[in-house]
Amino acid sequence: MSDPESTVVVIGGGLSGALFGLKLSRARPDLRVVVVESGRRLGRGLAYGACTPRHLLNVPATRMELGLTPSFIDWLAARPDLTVEALEESGGDLAAAFLPRAVFGTYLQERLDEARAVSDGPGFVALRGRASAIMTGVRRGVRLEDGRSVLAAAVVLAIGNLPPQPPGGPDGWFYDTALFTPDPWAPDAFADLDPAAPILLVGTGLTMVDVALKLTDEGHTGPMLAVSRRGLAPLSHKAGGAWPPFLQDMLGASPLALSRRVRAEVAAADAQGVPWQRVFDAARPAVSGIWSRWSHRQRSQFLRHLRARWDIHRHRTAPRIATALGELTRRGQLEIQGARLGGYAVEGDRVTVTLAPRGGGRRTFTAARVINCTGPASDLRRLALPLIEDLKVRGLAQPDALGLGLETQDCALVQPDGAVSSWLFGLGPVTRPAWWEITATPEIVVQIDRLVARFAEGQGAAPRPARGLTGSAFLDLGAGI
Repeated sequence: MSDPESTVVVIGGGLSGALFGLKLSRARPDLRVVVVESGRRLGRGLAYGACTPRHLLNVPATRMELGLTPSFIDWLAARPDLTVEALEESGGDLAAAFLPRAVFGTYLQERLDEARAVSDGPGFVALRGRASAIMTGVRRGVRLEDGRSVLAAAVVLAIGNLPPQPPGGPDGWFYDTALFTPDPWAPDAFADLDPAAPILLVGTGLTMVDVALKLTDEGHTGPMLAVSRRGLAPLSHKAGGAWPPFLQDMLGASPLALSRRVRAEVAAADAQGVPWQRVFDAARPAVSGIWSRWSHRQRSQFLRHLRARWDIHRHRTAPRIATALGELTRRGQLEIQGARLGGYAVEGDRVTVTLAPRGGGRRTFTAARVINCTGPASDLRRLALPLIEDLKVRGLAQPDALGLGLETQDCALVQPDGAVSSWLFGLGPVTRPAWWEITATPEIVVQIDRLVARFAEGQGAAPRPARGLTGSAFLDLGAGI
């Protein structure tokens, strides 16, 4: 029987949870680190599990290093059959190559499988199940839906990206019909879909790109219309050039002032023949410090007015993904438009959607399926997830006022009364209110290493107390992202 005082439970076995469990077990071999995951494989999650060979990493291989042995680059070098197309695109530079997500998933899963323990003692352990509640008091730990429980001294929430919520707007009844696909990554998302049928994609971000390419790879030939309020699609990575950091002296500036500075730097870079991508890379190390200093009002202004444009420049696609998407639009199979949803009218196996295009006017589009591509949900004030509801009701966690996730201080959950937990923690997207950009692998690795270090410096299975975040926690995150 394992000792609860030497046990840490991690809820979620995607990249964040599985990598944290692996690294903590190596840093503290005296602990039993239990990763609770309902899926069959650790480390995959949606990003590296629900993907096709066409779905590529959004950063080059060198930015996917996890601090493991062998490194991702060394592992790839020994498997040249996996890198042929990526090397053609990168001119033979493996570090700059954009690999399929599934390839990275295989690399990570191998490292996890090597480390997993099968005994009841210390080590890195996978537990197949779904957490339903947190146990408090004398018997701390996690209760599973199947009735089992795991006693532990500390619990880490690493629940990853949540399924998207319905787009909202008028005629909410439509989202309960079979003509609406609420989650494009569900196993039956495209069941019974005529390959020649017209499709409406709600959302124009990275999820839309993935879905459009997945459908065409599977033989879909029908027209696709992708809509969002601004109609902005992700931009592409581009190699070459360099630009120095430039925002460190503007940590207290307003969103408008920072936007003007970035535009000025882009213009200066362009005049010198440097791609604008290097300007955004150079801005990246200062983003966390800026976000942490903004008031609630300033954060709200950024999210409302600037986030969409920031996202398409910051979260970019691999060049050959941009080429494939461009080909879809050039041949007329995919159209991207800025428009608001106006309403739905169902007639048999079709729905006519009324749209209010950006700039005025009215448009209708008749589709056989409306697919929700709005991206992961994050507003935990509205979502009724059993585990999160349990934390909220018992005053163990507090969703933030902007609907980004849970309030944390250096990963420790913050309660509604402002108290910082000494045993409940968060990792990955759920901690976005404090970290802002915490969805890409480089940021997540920094966060994981920081929390592992706290456990390594603590006593028993309790980490040292949380500290405030500083810009130094994010150094060297800019290049290549």
